[in-house]
Amino acid sequence: MDDRIERIEAFVVTIPRDTPYLGPLGAGEQVNTRGYFVRKSNRTIYPTQDRSVVVRVTTRNGVVGWGETYGLTAPKVIGTFIDDLIAPIVTGRDPFDVAVLWEDLYDILRVRGYGGGFYLDAVAAVDIALWDICGRIAGLPIRKLLGGERRQSIPAYISGLPRATLDERVALAKNFADQGFTAFKIAAAVSWDGLDRELGALREALGPEARLMVDFHWMHGRGDAAQLIRRLERHDLAFAEAPLKTEDVAGLAYVARSVTTPIAAGEEWRTVYDAEPRLTAGAVAIVQPEMGHTGITQFMRIAQLASAHHIPTIPHATIGTGIFLAASLQASAAILDLPMHEYQHSIFDRNAALLDGALACEAGAYRLPEGPGLGVAPGEGLWSYAEAI
Repeated sequence: MDDRIERIEAFVVTIPRDTPYLGPLGAGEQVNTRGYFVRKSNRTIYPTQDRSVVVRVTTRNGVVGWGETYGLTAPKVIGTFIDDLIAPIVTGRDPFDVAVLWEDLYDILRVRGYGGGFYLDAVAAVDIALWDICGRIAGLPIRKLLGGERRQSIPAYISGLPRATLDERVALAKNFADQGFTAFKIAAAVSWDGLDRELGALREALGPEARLMVDFHWMHGRGDAAQLIRRLERHDLAFAEAPLKTEDVAGLAYVARSVTTPIAAGEEWRTVYDAEPRLTAGAVAIVQPEMGHTGITQFMRIAQLASAHHIPTIPHATIGTGIFLAASLQASAAILDLPMHEYQHSIFDRNAALLDGALACEAGAYRLPEGPGLGVAPGEGLWSYAEAI
């Protein structure tokens, strides 16, 4: 049986949505000619549609593995990296050497300055697909290949309340609470009524047992971030996410020392090399690896390093078809200290319906995908949104 890698293909998947990610556009925000807009609050660009890049890796024996990465901006760059750099390196190799392949792909550009960004996103997608192949050949879910299944379901927290008014956001949160969800994160970049007022309204509506978190979207300097978080601590925050610009490791450590709220970060990290200086500096109390950036190999290395620092992992989950979310759930089931996982409710059910395999989040928790590998694969409906690159 010849299960060496034969080919890699990439597809941009674009799915329309009525309301942009995080919520409606704010004052003065406009969509440009390429379908992007910049959130003025955090100076970050977003597309008006949901978009990711799906990767298919096929072995000489016909085994197919699926991966996925970010495609929010300039998604065709991922295809170029795969065709020009990645495929020639991995074609003919054994998919069970998945960690070795990650290291080979990292090494070829490490001295060229590609320690993150689009290139490692492309590597992440291929890494997920290789782990999927390994699971399918072994006839086991990926979590069994990562050391074993520590949990059979994963608590989920509500990510964002994308409604135009505070009353509507509170009503949405109460609806989720009625369904069994107990943790809620709001997005500071679109908190038009002010964080203090929004958190107060949510705490009053949801009660003292609800866990409330804030994603600050890297918007602040170290001094004003510490001051703001201290002011919001009266609402009993479960964590404060990404308060500073990602480069400011020393500033993040300063904030962590200045507040009692746990500081969370990691969405934008690609490797354990991003995690190490922040953990060493005491800058974070929670790590939030994003599978669409890390792939499974680095996701696990980040979580294991965090565990060595006695720090929990609460994975980030962003816009995707559900393939890298399935990978995140597989890895999350094997991690030692994992209290909960982000839940992108605005897209989850819609995208899960485009996949073959069971991907479900009910009564406040994810149910693990069943079957070998990821446990999911693109269904027929997904291909109406896909374009080969």
